[in-house]
Amino acid sequence: MNDATTPTGDPLAVTRNWLEKAVIGLNLCPFAKAVYVKQQVRFVLSDATTPEALLEQLAEELVLLRDTPAEQIDTTLIIHPEVLTDFLEYNDFLENADAAVETLDLQGILQVASFHPQYQFAGAAPDDVSNYTNRAPYPILHLLREDSVERAVAAFPDPDVIIERNIETLDKLGVDGWNKLLSGDKPH
Repeated sequence: MNDATTPTGDPLAVTRNWLEKAVIGLNLCPFAKAVYVKQQVRFVLSDATTPEALLEQLAEELVLLRDTPAEQIDTTLIIHPEVLTDFLEYNDFLENADAAVETLDLQGILQVASFHPQYQFAGAAPDDVSNYTNRAPYPILHLLREDSVERAVAAFPDPDVIIERNIETLDKLGVDGWNKLLSGDKPH
């Protein structure tokens, strides 16, 4: 399963399309729809071209999320198409992201989740379908409120089933179906 498709167009629009059609449309995250329809997702298009600039922007967004009521912004997606396009560099950067959360004394309050076009779970082959649960058109840092995550998980009877169901969904869809879904064509 190899996806060499590079998105074209406005990164914010492409990311919204991915969120609507894949994450919400395929129900890959059963918690995403509620905050999206309530317009509580903040989309930030980063112009960072260095990891240092992205880290600075990440810290600013963490503070903004901390200081903004969840009813206004429950979660933030920082889309950064110009930096950390290599997955291994991106993966290494996640340690810096976690360190920023710690430095700002936000552990237990906020967390950073990760999405990348080349996402690969440890121990998985590059073309393993399970990787697509965390693949996005562009590299994304997803800032989440811990209490929102806890409430969502508590409301879901068996959160481990989500992972199994997602892999099953992606197995059926396949890469061609994934690409058609995101391009606007209907998968068969």
